[in-house]
Amino acid sequence: ALGGLFSQPTQAPTQSNQLINTASALSAPTLLGDERDAILAKWNQLQAFWGTGKGYFNNNIPPVEFTQENPFCRFKAVGYSCMPNNKDEDGLVVLVFNKKETDVRSQQQQLVESLHKVLGGNQTLTVNVEGIKTLPDDQTEVVIYVVERSPNGTSRRVPATTLYAHFEQTNIKTQLQQLGVTLSMTRTELSPAQIKQLLQNPPAGVDPIIWEQAKVDNPDSEKLIPVPMVGFKELLRRLKVQDQMTKQHQTRLDIISEDISELQKNQTTTMAKIAQYKRKLMDLSHRTLQVLIKQEIQRKSGYAIQADEEQLRVQLDTIQCELNAPTQFKGRLNELMSQIRMQNHFGAVKSEERYYIDADLLREIKQHLKQQQEGLSHLISIIKDDLEDIKLVEHGLNETIHIRGGVFS
Repeated sequence: ALGGLFSQPTQAPTQSNQLINTASALSAPTLLGDERDAILAKWNQLQAFWGTGKGYFNNNIPPVEFTQENPFCRFKAVGYSCMPNNKDEDGLVVLVFNKKETDVRSQQQQLVESLHKVLGGNQTLTVNVEGIKTLPDDQTEVVIYVVERSPNGTSRRVPATTLYAHFEQTNIKTQLQQLGVTLSMTRTELSPAQIKQLLQNPPAGVDPIIWEQAKVDNPDSEKLIPVPMVGFKELLRRLKVQDQMTKQHQTRLDIISEDISELQKNQTTTMAKIAQYKRKLMDLSHRTLQVLIKQEIQRKSGYAIQADEEQLRVQLDTIQCELNAPTQFKGRLNELMSQIRMQNHFGAVKSEERYYIDADLLREIKQHLKQQQEGLSHLISIIKDDLEDIKLVEHGLNETIHIRGGVFS
């Protein structure tokens, strides 16, 4: 506690000097002492906007190191992440492996045994895998928790903070790295005090105005929390994570769609079976009623008609008369049946007498008949010309015969 109290005053001047040096490098460098200092100031501003490089401003003071966290960097944005809702008692710890999901799943048992060895091989501890999820760049997220069994037979989960603190020890962290772990973190919900502190203090390099606007634009302040995105690398990483999550959602939707299709098929089959069983039940009811009737007839054979049976016969006769009345059900049913037969007959007759020809087909038929007619006309004209020629030939032959006969005579 004392060390913390004494270190606080020395930190403020360091931050103040850093801010003064940055402002000097961007506005008034005194490195060369001529007009080139103005060009150097613009160059330093460009580096600060980009978030990389060094800003030289004085021969006696080291240059300012520009990072993407500096307040002048332009390539910054604010996104939103879902806050976890797991308690510390749930004991969930996330381990990010530099392996593909298929490799992790195929070696899941060996992985659990290796993690158990990392925990000291204590027989009272059991490592369990809560879930495995694919991450971009061939990485895999594995969520685990550890169950501790006490000598009296009860068991409890090791708190997430305790397990994470054990994993963060230097020797343990080295063993996890040998297993392929690149990152470990707890999956616990934030307390109201932590959320309030996070929202009140803008992250390093983020403008307070942008941070306030991000809090206002939060679509669901109960579940989402603003997260800064600094630099294109972080933006690309977030884009890959979002793309991977979209693929997982699409895969889950495909599975749900297949399940819905299967359930619809099962429902159709079940409805058909229910209808079949209903028909079968009706048939069995009719058969049972017929058996009861025959049995009742045999049992009452030789006995006189009783009063209740006579009353029942009267009721049945009344119902039969109502059904056979012209304006009641049987008459209406007969009328509907006759109308259906007439419609079927007229429909069949109309369907036999009515023909439809497509307009394009009719046009082609007309064109073909027109061509046939023109061909016949042309043929008739040729025949007429040939007849005229034949007549001329006959006439010429007759004249030649007459002339020759006169000469020989």
